[in-house]
Amino acid sequence: MRPTLYIPQAMFPSDTTFTVFDTETTGLNPKGGDRIVEIAGVKVEGGIIDNEHAFTSLVNPECKISKEASRINKISNEDLVGAPSITEVLPQFLDFAKGSILIAHNAEFDRGFLEAEKEACWGYVEIPECLCTMKLSRSIFSAEYRHNLDVVSKRLNLSMPEARHRALPDVLLTAQVLLKLIETGKISSLDKLRECASLQTAVWR
Repeated sequence: MRPTLYIPQAMFPSDTTFTVFDTETTGLNPKGGDRIVEIAGVKVEGGIIDNEHAFTSLVNPECKISKEASRINKISNEDLVGAPSITEVLPQFLDFAKGSILIAHNAEFDRGFLEAEKEACWGYVEIPECLCTMKLSRSIFSAEYRHNLDVVSKRLNLSMPEARHRALPDVLLTAQVLLKLIETGKISSLDKLRECASLQTAVWR
């Protein structure tokens, strides 16, 4: 796939690189022992999604994936046999994302798993700043009450990938959502983006 320009470069914080990422997991609770089973990321710079150099890897969680999680992400325990461990994959992903700002949809969830999993790396890895497209959507579409990735994508007239709920297709969709939201919200600086999409930002309806 070729990198694709989605918005006018003048509308974008062009001196900033983002790594849009997503995780698939064994369940919903990182503090309760759930683990990452897949992680993917793609760089966005100057309004361009670099599809050709994406990061993606399955991760052996060293535990069973729940039936509910497997039903959603279509990843089975058999798929994870022989996959690398998080101690190998997380440093590789963070090296891929080095020098960039992380972006995720419902970033509190994905960042929460990164923070939990970094303990498996003896805490020696640092998680970069992370912004949230769900928070950004709430800031821009403050009168709307639903902001999950499916709803926001449809609101922005974006097509759904066939392999929805796998990490890389979700990342590419989220990257498009990011650019469309930046365009819709007329966000032209990183400070403004942080104001609207920071995990510490309180969004009032």
